[in-house]
Amino acid sequence: MQKLIFIIILNLIFCNIVYADKQNNNFSCEWDNKNKIPCIEIIKEVPNSSQFSKNGINKIIITKKQIDEIGAVDFEDLLKSIPDINLTRSGPKGQQASLFMRGTGSNHTLVMINGIPINDQSTTQGLHDFGVDFIQTIQQIEVYPGSSGTHFGTNAIGGAINILLTGDYQDSFSFSSDKNSNYEFYVNNNFIFDDSSFNFKVGSVKNKLISARGDSKDEKDGVENYSVNLNYEKFLNNSSRLHNTIYLRKTKSEYDNSNSNQTGYEGDNRMASYQIGLEKKEPSFKNNYVFYYNIYDREYDERGVVDTYESNVFGLKYEYSKIINSQISLGFGSDYKYDWGYFDNNGSYNASTKGNSDNLAVYTNFGWNILKDTNISLFARNDHHKQTKSNQTYKINLNKNINKINFGVSYMNGLRNPTLYEMYGTDNFGYSGNRDLKPEKSNTYEIFSNISLYQNLTLSIRGFKSNIKNNIEYISNKYQNDDDNVDLNQSGVNSQLIYDYNDLSLRLFSSFLSSKKENGSDQLRRPEKNYGVIYSNKIDTFLLGNIDFNIVYNHYGKHFDTHSSSFSTIEMDSTDLVDLKFSKKINYGNYFIKITNLLDEKYQRPHGYNQEKRRLNVGLKMSY
Repeated sequence: MQKLIFIIILNLIFCNIVYADKQNNNFSCEWDNKNKIPCIEIIKEVPNSSQFSKNGINKIIITKKQIDEIGAVDFEDLLKSIPDINLTRSGPKGQQASLFMRGTGSNHTLVMINGIPINDQSTTQGLHDFGVDFIQTIQQIEVYPGSSGTHFGTNAIGGAINILLTGDYQDSFSFSSDKNSNYEFYVNNNFIFDDSSFNFKVGSVKNKLISARGDSKDEKDGVENYSVNLNYEKFLNNSSRLHNTIYLRKTKSEYDNSNSNQTGYEGDNRMASYQIGLEKKEPSFKNNYVFYYNIYDREYDERGVVDTYESNVFGLKYEYSKIINSQISLGFGSDYKYDWGYFDNNGSYNASTKGNSDNLAVYTNFGWNILKDTNISLFARNDHHKQTKSNQTYKINLNKNINKINFGVSYMNGLRNPTLYEMYGTDNFGYSGNRDLKPEKSNTYEIFSNISLYQNLTLSIRGFKSNIKNNIEYISNKYQNDDDNVDLNQSGVNSQLIYDYNDLSLRLFSSFLSSKKENGSDQLRRPEKNYGVIYSNKIDTFLLGNIDFNIVYNHYGKHFDTHSSSFSTIEMDSTDLVDLKFSKKINYGNYFIKITNLLDEKYQRPHGYNQEKRRLNVGLKMSY
């Protein structure tokens, strides 16, 4: 706790300095109210990075425009076309969904809002449930494939996903529905003042189509989701701004238990995130303070037996980056967070946990343009955890440009600290937490190239090889670090071919993955190959004139899974999914028709859990 008090004191000192700077300068930050553009360009920086170390960061950006083009509703819609990602959902929308990045475990991907981790600490293994999150109020998604411990901290062994909620200055609303009265809705509204802005977003989804585990005659497992996002910015002077984000989400889902189609099972998942920060940005340097608080409050009603889960985290983060000269940049920072949580699981299986932990991280990075076409990036971080003590992560990257080819190599490592349940939990089968657990650790090697084949045609190829050691396993009624010196191994190659010209956009992607258990057999739910196409164009029709056309095709390859009844390992067949969207702009409105699962593919992923059939939605997005 003394560490936190020390950081808060530094925060108050800095705030006083900025306030005094404001008082001593006659400055009025004005907005272009006509176009609703802020007077300061707001760029989301990657944590622990600086001007000349950015080239060493593997980042995939999914913009609001791309989200609208494909008509995505939840993360499964959005992330299924990203190389290195496999996502399985236990039934229709709203059911529990697990993401496997680069063949690692579902608890090896760190999820963030505006760069702040939000993984639920009351889950058994600290994984994020992508099934309860919908994207109506989201502005942009950033995907960081590969171990990202030096940037984001623990849990980012496989990679990280950052959800951006700010930066949408276009007033708009959207509504779509189908023949079953299911709907998706959101509204975005801005209030622009001379030196500040307030952004208000509301989203809602209702979906009730199929039973998670039954057949077409059984009850349907539905979901209702509501989300609210408030963003406030206040410019104090030319270089300083106060920023504030509040995010509230409630998802109520009906589900079936692990045996068969059931009624009377319902989950109520509530989440809130609060962030307030102070940023100072000059041409040669930038620093940023952020205080954050996240809370999860979940209940699962299984025919009158109620399981409760709650977790909280608050923290304070500081970052500084500076351009030293035309060739060198430097950055450093610190992040303190305090986690506490509990859960009570009742019924035939009783489990509970209650505990807390804290973590203080310090980190730095260094970027050096050795030559005009050669760049070296170095990153380092130390995390001091309450139980596992100090652990270090490192990353080094070399980039070189040769004509129209960018070539690079990287080495990086990562770690995952044990969860509250793994350290403090108990159950009625004799399990008791293990406070002597060590963190899981990983090593990753990468080689990549970006090639400009033509003016509007680019090809990117990336290969990697990684391993995880000290993996935490459940052995003899206890979580323990595996000490047989046999690692979990992953390797793969992915590629993207992108062509953009005027209204035409074409992206071909593929991913080839090998993810092995300690005995050399394949990991479950990790296909060896995935590939697909995203195509967008404006087509001229005889009756309706110009229409925007978008098609998304995904091939999800054969893979191994666990049989839902016998629990034996079985091979699952591949699936080929096609989504279509047609839209027509009339005045300020954009009218659209969206068809998901055009081929009406009938499949389960994972085994025993039904996925949605063909569906047609009609909707309107209006900007004003």
